[in-house]
Amino acid sequence: MIKNNTKPQLFVLGAGPGDPELITVKGFKALQHAKVILYDNLANKELLDIAGDDCEKVYVGKQPYGDYTPQETIHELIKQYAFEKGNVVRLKGGDPFIFGRGFEEIIYAREHGIETHYIPGVTSAQACGLEDIPLTHRTASESVWMVTGTKKDGRLSADLTCAMHSNATVVIYMGMKKLAEIAKAYIDNGKGDTPAAIIQHASLPNQKSAKGRVQDLVAIAETNKLTYPAIIIIGDVVNVKN
Repeated sequence: MIKNNTKPQLFVLGAGPGDPELITVKGFKALQHAKVILYDNLANKELLDIAGDDCEKVYVGKQPYGDYTPQETIHELIKQYAFEKGNVVRLKGGDPFIFGRGFEEIIYAREHGIETHYIPGVTSAQACGLEDIPLTHRTASESVWMVTGTKKDGRLSADLTCAMHSNATVVIYMGMKKLAEIAKAYIDNGKGDTPAAIIQHASLPNQKSAKGRVQDLVAIAETNKLTYPAIIIIGDVVNVKN
């Protein structure tokens, strides 16, 4: 039952790649009017300060390869708070519809009679531009493949093989535990010399990055002490300014 004639609403909002100033104006306004914010590990905590004093903030994050809040629990919290308080913002790092399970939450909310709204965010792949790496460039790449490094069953996505045989820029999310497999896949296909970069904490003051060849991804990460959260960029765009 809805309390106080409150209309149950869910706003699935992209927090962007880290820098709180990269959130959209629409996202800013949604946070201002939120009654509850369910926020992820990768969402910048400074964004929570935008909300009013009466807003309840609930952490439902998932540490990479560590502790996490089950998706089923997040769904139940969405339903509970939407009917108790009305205006729920689900704050997710990057863009909620790019490897973020945001649409799963939209579907769940709609199935339970909750009005839904989607507010896009800047995905982490776009933050590679802060390192002078464009996703596309007329002399290097005319398209982009976004690939998950780890599928639901834990395996490397088979789409990577298709992507590497194109001239596209390849962006791998959640792939830091698969660096050796990624490198081997490129080597096995005769493409080990393809330029590659790893960018950690894109857009934040503690950002780190390094470039090299895809066959050396493991060494690049170890030498430069790069770990998650990070994205892997593979393709000629990595060296386009050289």
